[in-house]
Amino acid sequence: MGGRPRSGPPAGRTQGAGGHETHGTRTIGVAIPIPHPYGRELQRVRESFGDRLAPGIPTHITLLPPTQVDAAELGAVEEHLAGVARTERPFRIRLRGTGTFRPVSPVVFVALAEGKDGCARLHTKVLAGPPGQRPQFPYHPHVTVAHHLSDEQMDRAAKELADYEAAFQVWGFSLYEHGADGVWRPRRHFLFGSGAAD
Repeated sequence: MGGRPRSGPPAGRTQGAGGHETHGTRTIGVAIPIPHPYGRELQRVRESFGDRLAPGIPTHITLLPPTQVDAAELGAVEEHLAGVARTERPFRIRLRGTGTFRPVSPVVFVALAEGKDGCARLHTKVLAGPPGQRPQFPYHPHVTVAHHLSDEQMDRAAKELADYEAAFQVWGFSLYEHGADGVWRPRRHFLFGSGAAD
């Protein structure tokens, strides 16, 4: 999440402005949230590099990048995601070291040393239902820590987190909605093996 919208951790549901759920468009994303304390820790580090978007982007591993949908489609999207979650079981992710998509994309990230297959499987299942999307690039699960910064700051991010390591169990994934204030907020969470947690 956090990039330009493409067409096409538990806090329950949120509603759009005025509480309207069935009018207009929404910008959504689906991601695995990075749990406490690692998520907030990496968000603070990202802020320290001068990434002005960082305060509004919870630390995550993207499954569906920012996508615009009609509000009326959200029910079908949530139903599909609940079905995906029911077919899954928890798996382990281990983060270690850094990587970059430069020069193709101005991103530095913390890499996955374990859990890539689980993320790729989820990504494929999520994209198989509404809203439906054709990936722009081959899927590469990662945790963004610097985006659209100067080369100096990007190099600093890659160097300072080169020895970073963390491991955790993935309990499920979340549907996020992009607010008018630029903040990504969880709309609904989906637990593996038991559908959705409202």
